[in-house]
Amino acid sequence: MYALLVFDLTSLLFIVATSFLPRSGLTRGLDIAFGIAFLIELLFRLAASRRIRRELLRITTWTDVAVIMSLLVATTSEAAGFLRVLRTFRLLRTFRVVRFLREDSAFFRRNEELVFAVTNLTVFIFIMTGVVYETQRNVNPGIKNYADALYFTITALTTTGFGDITLPGTAGRMITVVIMIFGVTLFLNLAKVLFSPTKVRHACPTCGLLRHDVDAVHCKACGTVLNIPDEGAV
Repeated sequence: MYALLVFDLTSLLFIVATSFLPRSGLTRGLDIAFGIAFLIELLFRLAASRRIRRELLRITTWTDVAVIMSLLVATTSEAAGFLRVLRTFRLLRTFRVVRFLREDSAFFRRNEELVFAVTNLTVFIFIMTGVVYETQRNVNPGIKNYADALYFTITALTTTGFGDITLPGTAGRMITVVIMIFGVTLFLNLAKVLFSPTKVRHACPTCGLLRHDVDAVHCKACGTVLNIPDEGAV
């Protein structure tokens, strides 16, 4: 699972790096190579599953299918390639990986909410950047490359609105609305995690309250004495 996580993060870095470069035979070849690797992993996972029907009903499975399709048809749509970012999001949400990270990484246990908040916001930004670029590059003189699309997405998300780049038409306005509503929500969630007191996951043996302050001695809900394990960092 850790190897898959590293592989997905590598593919994410590849997506970000090549999105600002002209398409070439090398990048298309790497797209196809990543797509084949993801397809093989998906087929092995389905073959190993005891309940294939349940696996096929999972949204993460169809996310993988979208990712693979976007990679294998890399010559037709560059924006579709940004769906590959969902691969990292899906893997980080996988229960097994989260469980392993909780068991093996003290940093993850202390910053689990921050990791998820950053991941969710990053995924959203790059997906919406791809949507903006694909829908506007041929009709909007302000969107000439991914850098322009990324710039617009960030300014819309933060509601800065410099006005130098706008998305005309009803479709453009709807895209802007989606960026502002969901982007601001994810951004505020990240800010909340950054500035709110750090919490740890430790179920109270009496009332079951799951999240407590890192230095909590008693449960805030019922007053039960807690025995929260730590690595001596606090």
